Amino acid sequence: MKAAQMEMNRRPAATRAPIWMVVLLRLAATALGVLGLAMLVGGGELARFGGSAYYAFAGAAITVSAVLVFLRRSSGLWLYWAVVGLSIIWALWEVGFDGWLLLPRLLVLIVFGLWLLLPFSQAPLYAEGRSRSPLPILLGGALAASLLGAGAHAAFGPAENADPRFQAGRGGFPTASAAPAAAGDAADWPSWGRDPGGSRYSPLGGINAGNVKRLEVAWTAQIGSWPGMVAVPIKIGDTLYTCNNSNEVAAVDAATGKLRWIHDASSGQHDLTCRGVAYYRVGSSGGPCNERIFTATGTAQLVALDARTGRHCPGFGNAGVVNLREGLSPAPLGYYRVTSAPTIVRGNVILGGWVSDGQYWGEPSGVVRAFDAVTGRLSWAWDMGRPDRTGAPPAGEHYTPGTPNSWAPMSGDEKLGLVYLPTGNPTPDYFGAQRRPFDDKYSSSVVALDAATGRVRWSFQTVHHDLWDRDVASQPTLVDVRVRGVLRQALIQPTKQGDIYVLDRVTGKPLFPVTETPMPSRGGVPGERPAATQPLSNAVPSFRGPRLREADMWGVTPLDQLYCRIEYRKARYDSNYTLPGLTPSIIYPSAFGALNWGSVSVDPIHGVMFVNSNRLASYLRLMTRAEAKARGLKPLGDWASAIEVGGGVPQLGTPYGAAVKFWLSPIFAPCNAPPYGHLSAVDLNTGKLIWSERFGTAKGSAPLGLPQPFPLPLGALNHGGSVVTGSGLLFIAASKDGYLRAYDSRTGKELWRSPLPSGGQSTPIVYSAGGREYVAISAGGSPALQTTPGMTLVAYALPEGAR
Repeated sequence: MKAAQMEMNRRPAATRAPIWMVVLLRLAATALGVLGLAMLVGGGELARFGGSAYYAFAGAAITVSAVLVFLRRSSGLWLYWAVVGLSIIWALWEVGFDGWLLLPRLLVLIVFGLWLLLPFSQAPLYAEGRSRSPLPILLGGALAASLLGAGAHAAFGPAENADPRFQAGRGGFPTASAAPAAAGDAADWPSWGRDPGGSRYSPLGGINAGNVKRLEVAWTAQIGSWPGMVAVPIKIGDTLYTCNNSNEVAAVDAATGKLRWIHDASSGQHDLTCRGVAYYRVGSSGGPCNERIFTATGTAQLVALDARTGRHCPGFGNAGVVNLREGLSPAPLGYYRVTSAPTIVRGNVILGGWVSDGQYWGEPSGVVRAFDAVTGRLSWAWDMGRPDRTGAPPAGEHYTPGTPNSWAPMSGDEKLGLVYLPTGNPTPDYFGAQRRPFDDKYSSSVVALDAATGRVRWSFQTVHHDLWDRDVASQPTLVDVRVRGVLRQALIQPTKQGDIYVLDRVTGKPLFPVTETPMPSRGGVPGERPAATQPLSNAVPSFRGPRLREADMWGVTPLDQLYCRIEYRKARYDSNYTLPGLTPSIIYPSAFGALNWGSVSVDPIHGVMFVNSNRLASYLRLMTRAEAKARGLKPLGDWASAIEVGGGVPQLGTPYGAAVKFWLSPIFAPCNAPPYGHLSAVDLNTGKLIWSERFGTAKGSAPLGLPQPFPLPLGALNHGGSVVTGSGLLFIAASKDGYLRAYDSRTGKELWRSPLPSGGQSTPIVYSAGGREYVAISAGGSPALQTTPGMTLVAYALPEGAR
């Protein structure tokens, strides 16, 4: 017995560790081994495609250390921490101290390392009487603290923008220039963008930097019976007019939110899009339909309603309705819709239409039409395939099928008598060999038409032979600003690719230089005829983002980041205009756009433009007709869900289908690193950036679509617009995290935020009613951003009597 006890005392302490400690250690070693093997295999694949060899070497070393730890050898711990130390050196060499880029490279490795340093993990590794060196614990603690510090800097430190154009030549906020011409009653918001030129500027100043923190919800109103609402309300007199995505149009008391009337113009269809309505006053008689609300629907109708009652105007069209399918070629129902508010210039109600993306060559025409605001008769039609015919097509004929459309909000200049159209690319999006000369001339452009005749005055193209779905989605903004000291009648055209063009709105000539830049042409498909150059706007800061590198690939863990790095190496990425082909290519910015229909806002007093932008990539691959057929890709039927930015599209009538998607890792984290959203201010006199900040937080965004409650300011995807006020405030929601915010327009400092009941993917408006100023916004969500759907109109105001 005594001899046995002596033998037990000589046995290593590791062999006498409690069984639960051994089990936990071996479970951790198994998990570590899985990580190491995955990194080894994936790293070998990455190296095969010419990527970093780090993952293969690190994976091999981690696998060996996992085996040693499983066998309860302390050398496994030392080897693992050596890998961690070398990984930190490698990560700092590759991306510096950018906390967001360090996170997927190091966080999981350090967490495993710290687990192995815990007493119950170390107990099975060391023999009795052998001291446990404090070095691993000290080293691990120091490295973990360093990573947390870098992460805190990334999350809460000053915003950084890797684009060198954002680092040089910043200027201060400019002094006020001469006041612009009066823009009507400051209390109202009479047009979609407040004025017909879409400045999104309110001269009101009662809500200011000193009191904005006291804003509170004044009232809410539920609009209709179906969730989904992105409309920007208009405000006339004491009433707000708006619509929801089921084309239910409503009039609401602007001071109380009380519903006055609601009209269902949906024709029984729902889940459409209505971005807003338009107002027109016929005369001063005060009779029925003297004041009219126009709505254009997803069921292809133009409807005129009495602003007081919500009833149809019987003298307009056919009992208040114009059928917009007349003159279009046959197509499944829902292929042609109107999604934006009509534009009214010189008594004409002018509108284009949205056409379902990517289904077949020869979809309905992108014709733009004008109807008399009193009678509803067709005033003119601009059919770019038949420019000499401004009326309706004769019986048995149709407007030219397959032409570029104009679905985004338009702008009008009543004095010049012009309407400005942002145009899309012809369907289908990703193959263009069958496009005709007029398709290529007017696609992805801004076009100025005579509002009385529909004749083209000028056009400016933002993308030549667009193969990337970079239709011009933003409303052109018309402002009189000083450009290099000279007061100019300017048009500002934001684009999906992130370039912003500043043009003379009389002539269409650039006020800031635009450079025709040669583009690589490798990797396309037979028959395609890509443009040799693209018009880049470099004098005004571009929001296209810096060129992506393998090191910019992101993820939450080393494995999903490794996946994205492999995908990067497999894909072609020559430029922001890499040609689609049968092998994958990267579209950056994505088809969702650096800027979309929210456009920009402009302070015309100081000549400053405010821009909310996105940085997200798409992944695109063409497929042969045989493959598309095998995958079951065929045109959608009546009222089928539209595929706009993700999924497979048949592109029937061309040799190729297409598969396009947001570029995400297997756990649905973006493959490019944050920040994803920015909010910026640009001096239009000089073209210089004034300030740029991350916009939005990670709240509500997590891997696998899980909720995430922490508002880490990584910069979030956003969809919607801003409004700037005479008191120097910038109001914006738009962000995926669901807040309405107020910023100091001079500095970009956030002054106030309030959570919305649903996603705020719209544009706020600022108005006054009943002696109080209000900030109102539609909270209806966005399927593209996967924010909470709703149908709430929310209005904020200062407390009663507050100043």
